[in-house]
This record gives sequence, structure tokens and C-alpha cells, in this order.
Amino acid sequence: MEPLRIHQGLVCPLDRTNVDTDQIIPKQFLKRIERSGFGQFLFYNWRFDDNGNPNPDFVINAPQYKGASILVAGENFGCGSSREHAPWAVQDFGFKVIIAPSYADIFKNNCVKNGILAVQASEEQVQTIMEKAQSEGYSLTVNLEDQVVSDNDGFEIRFDIAPYPKEMLLNGWDEIGVTLTYEDKIKEYELARA
Repeated sequence: MEPLRIHQGLVCPLDRTNVDTDQIIPKQFLKRIERSGFGQFLFYNWRFDDNGNPNPDFVINAPQYKGASILVAGENFGCGSSREHAPWAVQDFGFKVIIAPSYADIFKNNCVKNGILAVQASEEQVQTIMEKAQSEGYSLTVNLEDQVVSDNDGFEIRFDIAPYPKEMLLNGWDEIGVTLTYEDKIKEYELARA
């Protein structure tokens, strides 16, 4: 995974609450075992009509949000089943940061394990971002080291993150990567047991 320290990106506003993991990545696309290739199915039932054509009314399909890497959404994002495919799809589509008032715990933890920063902000702050994101080209800078989200107009929010997930994201580590930081101690232990 890539380290995430400071990220600047275009914002896409998904003004919906209780977006569950089956909406993020529908069950019929869960047949793969690798982490890649799921982005094309992100929000599939909303992004496409019954004939597989892009739905022009769905926000992510709007030309002004093409290439967005920051998703802002309503409360309880990622609720539902615990499928790790959901953050795989979010990441594979190109989102590196999600901002929402609340998340399902398992989804939020799966985001960290897959290199996505899930920022928790107040409903008022999220609504402000949603409104600002209606303007074409609206972007935010997310500084994980300082735990600040800001724009070029003076808007700023501070967010909390526990030290362990922060360290994982800053270093681009998944759980195996964290384990490998103890490789010398693991070898030492194994040699002592031999």
C-alpha cells in the first residue's frame, strides 16, 4: 500500500445516509478473490440502469466529479455486512479518503487495512463540504499527520484518529506490513526455539 500523509483531491458528494456494503459493491460481484478489479462495480445499482448504461442522474457519473479521490457521504456509511470487498471497490475506483459523520465499525477498520482514510466529521461540517462540492473543481487537502482537512477558502476541520491506524496509513502498512516491522525479533525468537 502507498503511504498516505497529505492528500489533495477533487471531492465527490454522495448525499445519502445508511449506504450499506451491498450498495457499495453488490453481492453478484463478490466472486473474485484478488483485491483489484472491483472499482468498476462500485455503486453498480446506482451508477447503471437495467441495461448497463451509465445513469446520468447519479452523482459519481457527473463529468465534474470524474477523477474525484475524496468521497463525502452521509451518516452510517458502510453499514450492513462485513465484506472487505466494499473498501476494495472504493479504493479501486480511485477514492483515497472518505468523509462522513459516522461509519460502521467493521467498514471503517477495513478501510484502514486497505489504505483508505475514513475521516469522521460532524453533520454540519459534512453538509458544508457537500454544498461546497456542488461547485465544479472543489477540492480538499487532507493532512493526516496534522489531522486536518482544509480547502483554499479557509474552511478547516480537525479530526481524530487513533495512533495505530494513523501509523498504518502514514506508513502504507497493512497488518502483514505491521508484522514485518518486527521481522528481526521474529527471527530472533525462531532462532532461540531452534
